[in-house]
Amino acid sequence: MKWIPNFNSSNSLRVIFVVAVFILLFLSSIAYKHNQDLNESSKLVMHTYEINIQLERLMSAIKDAETGQRGYIITRNGRFLAPYLYSRDKVNASFITLKKLTADNPLQQQNLENLFKLIIQRFVSFENCLKYSDPKTYDKRKLDNYMFGGRILMENIRFQVDKMNDIEKKYLEKRLKIYDQEISLSPIFSISLFLTALTFILLAYRQISRDFERLKVFNKKLLISSGLMAESEIIGKFSTWQWDLDSNKIDYSDNQFRILGVAPNSFVPEKETFLDFVHPDDKDAVAASMERIIEKKNLPFIYYKIIRKDREIRHFKSTGKLLTDQQGSKILLGINFDITDEHLLNIELQERNRELEKSNKELASFNHVASHDLQEPLRKIQTFISRVSDADKAVMSDSAREYLSKIESSAKRMRVLIDDLLLFSRTNTTKKEFLKSNLNELLENAQSDLAEIIQEKKAVVTTSKLPKLEVIPYQIEQLFINLIGNSLKYSQPDRIPEIVIESEKVLSTSYPDLLEQTIKKYHKITFSDNGMGFDPQFKETIFVLFQRLHSKTDYPGTGIGLAICKKIVENHKGYILADSLPGKGSLFTVFLPD
Repeated sequence: MKWIPNFNSSNSLRVIFVVAVFILLFLSSIAYKHNQDLNESSKLVMHTYEINIQLERLMSAIKDAETGQRGYIITRNGRFLAPYLYSRDKVNASFITLKKLTADNPLQQQNLENLFKLIIQRFVSFENCLKYSDPKTYDKRKLDNYMFGGRILMENIRFQVDKMNDIEKKYLEKRLKIYDQEISLSPIFSISLFLTALTFILLAYRQISRDFERLKVFNKKLLISSGLMAESEIIGKFSTWQWDLDSNKIDYSDNQFRILGVAPNSFVPEKETFLDFVHPDDKDAVAASMERIIEKKNLPFIYYKIIRKDREIRHFKSTGKLLTDQQGSKILLGINFDITDEHLLNIELQERNRELEKSNKELASFNHVASHDLQEPLRKIQTFISRVSDADKAVMSDSAREYLSKIESSAKRMRVLIDDLLLFSRTNTTKKEFLKSNLNELLENAQSDLAEIIQEKKAVVTTSKLPKLEVIPYQIEQLFINLIGNSLKYSQPDRIPEIVIESEKVLSTSYPDLLEQTIKKYHKITFSDNGMGFDPQFKETIFVLFQRLHSKTDYPGTGIGLAICKKIVENHKGYILADSLPGKGSLFTVFLPD
């Protein structure tokens, strides 16, 4: 409906506004005179209060001096003299203030003069008491006299202060009567009320004049927002609905009708009409959820199927939340998602996962059978070769002995290859049970396992303190064995192998391109040696399965050891790097999360 502005109402508002302004100005001028009288009376009352306060401060300073003096005489502790020393300044400050406040009152000026003389005598008494209480000049008779005289002076000071307070009290009573007469007119309240009313009228007038333009802007924004929301529902394949629980009225967005396969507003939204679209398998569950909405005023996620008018089955997900508007009406806001595509994708992923799981089981079974079936003939070959005695070898031809030696060497390499493959398979498939472990102990176990070759090569292994971490113990121990063994294998023949193992805690932010930033801290463990090293271009390929940088005749091995290291570190959500230069040694860096 188009809105037409009411110009007569607007003109009447302006007339009322002008009249109100004139009335307020008139009342304000009358109240101004009363306000001036009230201010003058208020000043006189405050003047009396100020005199009373200063007299109290004066009395308090003398009492503080008296208390400090007694404390010092009793304890001989200099800290008790602090109030006494500062009291003179306080007394002088109060006296100067009182002198100004009573400048227009000769009687109070004379009383103040008498009071000051008594105070001077009291301070002289204080000094004499301190003098004759000192051990060097102690005189009990004089001390008693001055203490008793000080008490009399204190009583006279109190009497003089009370006398001045009584005079001010009489002044106060007179001034309060005048103040009560002035306050009865309430000029401050009146003028504040009028000015406040005037302020609100001005603000209201300005607001009314702006409301028209603001309403136009809001209407325009609302139209744009409604259009964007409708397009968002179509693109996102979702719809919204509102259920007024007080009136039991349900409203659908246009896309709610569309995802049901009908034209917008083609039927009246009700519980029963919506249930007509629900698949028979899910109708009872959806009907029960609707009842729970009425009872619990909430709708958790519910998944169900619907049958559209074209008989196509679609999968839905719905949720809702209870809202209360400004009028107190309870409205349940709901969202329906068409998740058919996601549902079909999940089914496909589940099928792939089942196939993958089946394939993994078959692969594990194959690895197990293959490794054991391979080991049986290999054991027989090695057994038969071992039964060939030296006498048998003596009657053989040179070529036969060479062939026999090659068969024995190949059998040994096959044994190492099968053992490494089993170890790699175990790293992939064995249950990963993490335990809080001391890495220093695991490193000692690894060195014990390599003790024979370390002693043979007279290697020097230097280690720093390693941390305690949640790890798979046997895998970390195997990691240490492989890395240290790698350094020993590729040591330089003319140099004693030196292996240095160091550890430090680092922040993931220091390695943003390498480390996972969701984990804040890592332990960086480095293995450096003085071995033969390798070309830096191979620093990544050395971790690939069966990749070797040297021929099997130069250095024994299968090319699986570093691949196992990489797999172990990945099992711990860590990272491993290698760096080297030919003839300069190698550096392996392992990052394990804290």
